[in-house]
Amino acid sequence: MTTILLVEDNELNRDMLTRRLERKGYRILAAEDGQAGVELAAEAKPDLILMDLSLPVLDGWEATRRLKASPDTMHIPIIALTAHAMAEDERKAYNAGCDDFDTKPVMMERLLGKIQAALQA
Repeated sequence: MTTILLVEDNELNRDMLTRRLERKGYRILAAEDGQAGVELAAEAKPDLILMDLSLPVLDGWEATRRLKASPDTMHIPIIALTAHAMAEDERKAYNAGCDDFDTKPVMMERLLGKIQAALQA
């Protein structure tokens, strides 16, 4: 079963995405802040990470940089999932190491397409 790590501080978003992705057959791990996300990714080695960018403790940009700098987690595709929808935010996400970028509110079919593409890359 494909495992996705969801790094999201908003409980409602985390719960909604977890339920919807589980219904699609994914196993979901969740972290509420960037530091917890980095630690859980290193421990669990998920197949893909959905990374919010505005996170407490350690923001998503820095969490992504740390994950992509580590030999243990650098291969894991990371999709930025954020309400920051400006072109500069997207550029910053790619510069931090994100493999793809999607915006909130989540359009589930679009996100599922990006997940599938990242897993097949």
